[in-house]
Amino acid sequence: MEKQHSRAFLLNFSTLVMQHYSRLTQIIFTFCLIVFLSWVVAPTAEALTQIRLFDISYKDCPPELARGAVTSGGSAAAANCFIVTGKAENGTYKTVYDADIYGRIYDANNDSVMQNRTRLGSIAEVPPGTSDFELRISVPANQPLPLQLKQFKASGFSSQVRR
Repeated sequence: MEKQHSRAFLLNFSTLVMQHYSRLTQIIFTFCLIVFLSWVVAPTAEALTQIRLFDISYKDCPPELARGAVTSGGSAAAANCFIVTGKAENGTYKTVYDADIYGRIYDANNDSVMQNRTRLGSIAEVPPGTSDFELRISVPANQPLPLQLKQFKASGFSSQVRR
């Protein structure tokens, strides 16, 4: 009698294992299929491309651009307009798009001109090689000149960012 129970138990156990094994195989196969399809179908991630900025200088804005004010907290203050110019070096073989320009600007007293702000603007397209860029900035009129332009760099994408 005990042998019959053992055989029945083993038979039921093996049937149960086979049922769950079949289900486990389906789950593993489905998971692998999803992972494979997401790898094949997923869009490529666009890494940031670093752009070297050098020969940075500034000049007064032409009169048509020079009008303006710096506003903070709803109050306006007189401002000086400057054009920051320089060269951008794209060391890749692809055009870089939407390159954000970062840098620090200090006045003659070594005080920051752009408090808590290092992103200064952007360059729409940087072709391979070296190219010129310019950027308009407004500086409060009470900040003493000359300006000091430091730590300028840029980074952008190898394909256009959707807008």
